[in-house]
Amino acid sequence: MVRTVLHEVHDLGQSVWLDTIGRDLIASGGLERWIEQGVVGVTTNPAIFEQAIAKTEDYDREITDLFAQGKDAAGVYEALTLREVGAAADILRPVYDRTQGLDGYVSLEVNPLLASDTDSTVDEAERLFGLLGRPNVMIKIPATPEGILAVAGATAVGVNVNATLIFSEEQYARVANAYLCGLRSCISATFPASVASVFISRVDTAVDKELAAKGEESLCGRIAVDGARMMYQHFKKESFAGAEWKELAAKGARVQRPLWASTGTKNPAYSDVKYVQELIGPNTVNTVPPKTITAFLDHGRAAASIEDDLAGARARLRRLEELGIDRKAICAKLLADGIESFNGAFRSLLEAIEKKAGARA
Repeated sequence: MVRTVLHEVHDLGQSVWLDTIGRDLIASGGLERWIEQGVVGVTTNPAIFEQAIAKTEDYDREITDLFAQGKDAAGVYEALTLREVGAAADILRPVYDRTQGLDGYVSLEVNPLLASDTDSTVDEAERLFGLLGRPNVMIKIPATPEGILAVAGATAVGVNVNATLIFSEEQYARVANAYLCGLRSCISATFPASVASVFISRVDTAVDKELAAKGEESLCGRIAVDGARMMYQHFKKESFAGAEWKELAAKGARVQRPLWASTGTKNPAYSDVKYVQELIGPNTVNTVPPKTITAFLDHGRAAASIEDDLAGARARLRRLEELGIDRKAICAKLLADGIESFNGAFRSLLEAIEKKAGARA
């Protein structure tokens, strides 16, 4: 095996996961090639599956066959996604075994239309986890107020949870607390694993607009990473520190690692590896689009950076408040927009499946 910068990043305590999935990636051996280069997990979401299923012809024949078996569009979607996630999990199982359950996971999101229903989300998470029947699968639950309660409920029944669409420090702290609550009441024979997915670049996109309007371009491209670094401090010094956590850890519980998501650079003025390079540190994950991983393999550098310039980060966040920019409101809107985006992708996918089945019939 040829060592890459991703292996060097892993040596620093960060796991790099691939933020995509698809039939071609699995069937062509593409996922195995990413693993050889140092990728140790995969994440998905409704938008990714929309691209894979609705906008290619890779699944058309199966869609027709599944409709012929009497499934509706939602049933077809579930059958296809379970098949892909299961296949990817099987490919990644050696990574899971080699890392003793730290990595090798594939994430599958619950139906995003359930984001405001705690009990239904828990039931769906438990059902999907059971259907997949693999220890190296995580079920993604959006971190809405109801979803955060579902994180606790799903953890309590032994489901590996990827809490997603986190934007603010307050939201992150509630998710971490929900995971801990779930661990304390866990009825599973073994503790489940979990990550907390913090969306990064979208924060800069939103905040930069407000900064530009106020003529404060010097803060542009800084706030998202600053906020993530504050969350990491909370992770390290509050949520997973102290006597209560040590008692859980002694029983076999693992920390809920912060996972940096939305790490493809959207602003062409910024480095194409900015949100990878600036967030490397122990007990973290970065889920990265293929284009960004390729760029990082080409010119990225493995260096611990997650705790760089913490004093500057705090000062910049204070300055944002002084400017009257309400980061809490921005993050709340980003959460709402993220839910709506996933809902839209899910609905669009179901419509595309129906059209494909009708066209082939």
